[in-house]
Amino acid sequence: MPRTLIVAAALCLTVPCALLAQGKGIRLWNLTTATITGFQLSPAGQNNWGPNQTLNDKDKEVDHDERLRLTGIEPGRYDAKVSYAGSKQCVVRDIEIKADAVVSIADKDLKDCTN
Repeated sequence: MPRTLIVAAALCLTVPCALLAQGKGIRLWNLTTATITGFQLSPAGQNNWGPNQTLNDKDKEVDHDERLRLTGIEPGRYDAKVSYAGSKQCVVRDIEIKADAVVSIADKDLKDCTN
């Protein structure tokens, strides 16, 4: 067996294991009926909002039924500030975020909305 084929086979066996060990990370799933233009998290009850996570997306917004990888977030309980085009902002309170999990936000979750 040629040496390059052996190296390629070894890579095929090791790379998937490394990718599985990393997990998919924490993701937001937009189940609202509109495109999210801002998504910020704060530890529950603290109103200490972190960076706009939608800036991690290639088009800087999260369409309906789109998922977004959240960065710099540890598992725990959070409040989320959700912003839409124009000036509409809503808060979703006391979300439990788990490691390598998907957090979904739907219209029924939106509270304390302002325009």
